[in-house]
Amino acid sequence: MKNITYEVNAPVDERDLSTLFKASGIKRPSDDLPRLRSMLDHADITLTAWDNNQLVGIARAITDYSYCCYLSDLAVDSIYQQEGIGKRLVDMLREQIGEEVTLILLASPTAMEYYPKLGFEKIDNGFRVLRRR
Repeated sequence: MKNITYEVNAPVDERDLSTLFKASGIKRPSDDLPRLRSMLDHADITLTAWDNNQLVGIARAITDYSYCCYLSDLAVDSIYQQEGIGKRLVDMLREQIGEEVTLILLASPTAMEYYPKLGFEKIDNGFRVLRRR
């Protein structure tokens, strides 16, 4: 039986994050452990889901806590998907940032149907400059 617990800003090992990213199917630099460590260290909010000591979900966000928040990662181990973990992590993030802060994200093409179910509205007025690596 799965006993999922949730944490706010709990320490996360980059190796556990790598394992989770690979198990979730999300495209991230999973084998670049120093980069993953930096991603963890520089997030403003890290929300995690655990099955005992196993990291099974994460929401990692960058925010100013007053106007906007960027949800840069939402990943759930594929074995644990469809159990409401992603929704719970997003709900927790919304609680952390409050009602005056807009939550934004860039969705994978494969997740375009998922985010409206969590209350996200599709927008068309975004731009990006891609990273070089």
